[in-house]
Formats: sequence, C-alpha cells, structure tokens
Amino acid sequence: MVGLPFVDEVDSEMDRRTVIGSIAAGILGMPLAVRAQQPAVPLIGFVRSYSLGDADKLVAAFREGLKETGFIEGQNVAIEFRSADDRYEKLPAILGDLLRRHVSVLVANAIAAQAAKAATSTVPIVFATGGDPVRDKLVTSFNRPGENITGVSFFTSTLGAKKLELLRELVPNATTVGVLENPTDRASQAESSDVVTAARAVGQRVMVLSAGNERELESAFASLVRDRAGALLVTGDALFYSWRDKLIALATRNSIPTIYSLRDFVADGGLASYGASITDAYRQVGIYTGRILKGEKPADLPVMQPTNFELVINVKTAKALGLTIPKSLLLRADEVIQ
Repeated sequence: MVGLPFVDEVDSEMDRRTVIGSIAAGILGMPLAVRAQQPAVPLIGFVRSYSLGDADKLVAAFREGLKETGFIEGQNVAIEFRSADDRYEKLPAILGDLLRRHVSVLVANAIAAQAAKAATSTVPIVFATGGDPVRDKLVTSFNRPGENITGVSFFTSTLGAKKLELLRELVPNATTVGVLENPTDRASQAESSDVVTAARAVGQRVMVLSAGNERELESAFASLVRDRAGALLVTGDALFYSWRDKLIALATRNSIPTIYSLRDFVADGGLASYGASITDAYRQVGIYTGRILKGEKPADLPVMQPTNFELVINVKTAKALGLTIPKSLLLRADEVIQ
C-alpha cells in the first residue's frame, strides 16, 4: 500500500479538504509502474472460421450468457471479434495476434477451436459445435474434457436419420432426396453418411452434394433441378448457417422442400428444421466463459449437451411449395410458424 497517513478524526472542513487533497496528490504521484498494477479488464477473443456477418443472434446469445454471470461488455469485460471468412488458413495468424494480446479466454466454433487448441495449451478455450467433440478430438471425454478446453455441443451431426424420416413425411412422393454436405467439415460429412445409411435401409434414393463455396452451392442446386430431386436435407454446419439466406432463397427459387438443423432457417423462411437451439448453445458458451473468468478451470467443466430437440415447421412456406403438411406431423411439431 502507498504510504498515506492514517487519519483518526477530522475536526474541521479545512482539515477534511487537506486530507482529501493529500490522498489525491499521493495517488497521482505514484510511479507509473505502480499504477499499471491495477486490475485490467479481461479480454475475450471470439473467433469464427466463417463470417460474423450472419452471426448476430449467436453473438447476442453469447453476451446474454456472459451477463448472467455478471460480465457486461464495455463495463467489466472486453471482446475482440475475429473471423477467417471461410479461409481457414487465416486462423493461426488471427489466434497468434489474440494470444499476443493476452486474451483471458478464447471462444470459437468447431473449426476455429481446432486451430485454437493447436495454438495454445494454457489459455482457456470454450467451443460451440454441432459435431461430436470427442470424435473430433477436441476433448478427451464429455465429463472430463481435460487440459484447457471445454464447451457446448448441440449435436446437429447426429440427427441425419431423424431428419430424413421427417422429410419423407413432409414430402412422401419424393423419389430422390438431395443431401447437402460441407466437404471440409467432418461433422457435416458424418451426418451425410448417416443419412445415406438410413436411406439405404428404407429404399430411399439419395444424392449427396458438396458445397464448400458459393459457386459450388449454386452448382449443387443446379444438379438437384437437373436430376429432379423432390426434396433436400441440409446437414448441420456453421458454413451453411452463415449462408442461410442464400440457401433459403435457392430452395424457394427452385421450389425444393428443404429440412435444416436449426430453427433460425425456418424463422427466416425455410420449410422445416429438427435440432437443438444454437442460440441457447451460445448462451451456455457465454455462461461457461463467465465462470472461467471467475476462476473455474475448463477441465472441471463438463461439455454441455442438449436435453431436447425441436421440430419446427413453416406453414406459409409449405403452402407456397404446394405441400399439405400431415395433421399428425403438425401435432408433433414443437413450433408451427404461420
């Protein structure tokens, strides 16, 4: 503590002013090195391998989770938002810069989390993934993630067979169903493989289409139209989430009934979705980040998993496509968007 005189009692207004002035002068007279030791606001690095332009809902949910643990951006925590904009080779440089800035926690989607894990074994990492983090070698196990990393999985990549079942109910006359995968994402490919296996078991013809960039996305829809596919299943993937406006527009323009993994697609005009809430996942990521900032260790925080999955149907989109949704399916839906 700086050597300021102890004051037992102040007998007059003049004395009070004198003491206050002495304290202020003492603080201002501290060496810069001493003043620099005051606690700094913790810095969070929020990194995505894909664009941040379509991630407003995810960022808002993350901030809400932080707030629930007592951290508010601009008050007692700072956040640096970085994106590789679909160019994964940029991630090491982005992460290197954040590490040089001494971030307290790194928050990342699955692909960015892989790069973060390779970049540091000490700075805490909190991820959000639609895949299996054990299979993808992000963590050792769900209960004991180990080392400096933990997070939330909303498991979109495990729901391919169920989504195919629902799509066949929505479009029973579809002789061919397209499956859209991201060729650079293991979780997307795993879901695609599950769909193919499930389709083979029920005699459903499927065609697998890959899209890792927008040109390939346009080409995939051209193939669907050329081969007269009656419906499309979009695998859960962060890239497709960032493209959701384009995907919905292409499905609408080509009159292709499509099922997605996340409610946001249906709220924005898609036909149907089945999966957990990605916004709730990012809220949980915010909560975990706040708990780590308060001193908890990632290794002690089990990877969180969803407890329920929701079927969402957009009736307006169904009517535009000329589809009649079976009453039994509407009754089973968790949400029907008119």
